[in-house]
Amino acid sequence: MEISLSTRHGHLSDSTQSKIKGKVEKLVRRFDRITSVVVTIDLENELAKEADIKVSTEHWGDFVARDHDEGLLTAVDNAVHKLDQQLRKNKEKVQERHRQPGARRQANEITSQPDEEPEDEME
Repeated sequence: MEISLSTRHGHLSDSTQSKIKGKVEKLVRRFDRITSVVVTIDLENELAKEADIKVSTEHWGDFVARDHDEGLLTAVDNAVHKLDQQLRKNKEKVQERHRQPGARRQANEITSQPDEEPEDEME
């Protein structure tokens, strides 16, 4: 899994870069199908630093989250939280979709089973 970090309108110290990568790696520990993460930090506005994170996955496509805040790490935390929610929701949706066909099949089998032997008619 590849983590790419880029900065617009400024430079980040090595310690800040490692903190950001550490926060993003939490997503990878939770969801193993992530193939790459692209983090873009925009430092143009002093009062609202922007964090833009794009996560690419094997089968689910791409997920994007963006947040801005006075504190850079707060913006990154918020964006990671948004991505965590998106990935969790998608994972639950996929798992639920896979659970339902079996449940439906079981319900159909129960309703399609014939009742006990029919009663004999008296002649």
